[in-house]
Amino acid sequence: MTQLDMTASPRPEELAAISEGLTAFNEADVGPSERQALAILIRDMDGKAIGGLSGYTAWGWLFTQWLFVPETLRGEGMAGKLLSQAEQEARARGCHGAWIDTFSPVARKAYMRQGYEIFGELPEFPKGRTRTFLRKAL
Repeated sequence: MTQLDMTASPRPEELAAISEGLTAFNEADVGPSERQALAILIRDMDGKAIGGLSGYTAWGWLFTQWLFVPETLRGEGMAGKLLSQAEQEARARGCHGAWIDTFSPVARKAYMRQGYEIFGELPEFPKGRTRTFLRKAL
């Protein structure tokens, strides 16, 4: 007999059961994702990472999961530089598209300047904002 067990602190092996099961299902359904991490780091003069872009490529798409530009570097086109470099690497990996999401109006404008277009919105996520999903052909 099975049971449902809600937890706010799952163990790594419990999460692995979900991840591995879903990965196996998806591979059987649509083929291997060929998922590969991608990160571009902004480093200070001491070599310490202070920001950058983190995501992955899978199924021919670049997904930018996190993009953070320190306040001192904002307004200098740094987000565009990060995205351009990630897109270049994604093309080299055979990707045909890129996507990203944000609930920051400032970030949304920056992504649209890079050629991203809105393909979906989730109002009130978080409350008072709209989470916007954007994509770009590579």
